[in-house]
Amino acid sequence: MIEIIAAALIPFAAGLRADPMITGSLGVIVVILESMQGLFQFQQNWTNYRSTAEGLKHEKFLWQAEAGPYKDPDNPNPSALFAERVEALISTEHAKWATYQEQAGKGERPKQLTG
Repeated sequence: MIEIIAAALIPFAAGLRADPMITGSLGVIVVILESMQGLFQFQQNWTNYRSTAEGLKHEKFLWQAEAGPYKDPDNPNPSALFAERVEALISTEHAKWATYQEQAGKGERPKQLTG
């Protein structure tokens, strides 16, 4: 939000012939915030986090309702299956994150990760 507001105020401040320090400061704020976003990949990390969180919620509801893979009468221990499936989701998320961080550390443009 701060970045959007600062970017929108730059032409407004320039049109009002505001002090160049104000206009320049707004530009600096935009550059710093955009650089931080690119460096730390907040949006990408949030998207991956939400994807994993929704997958975990889905597994929880299936397990609680004894539906999907948890309704199999031949499976004597649905709790163990639940633990294995949850662990698989978390491990996959961690592996994606580690790969993404490794690519970013090498200066490569990380590939878009999908859940």
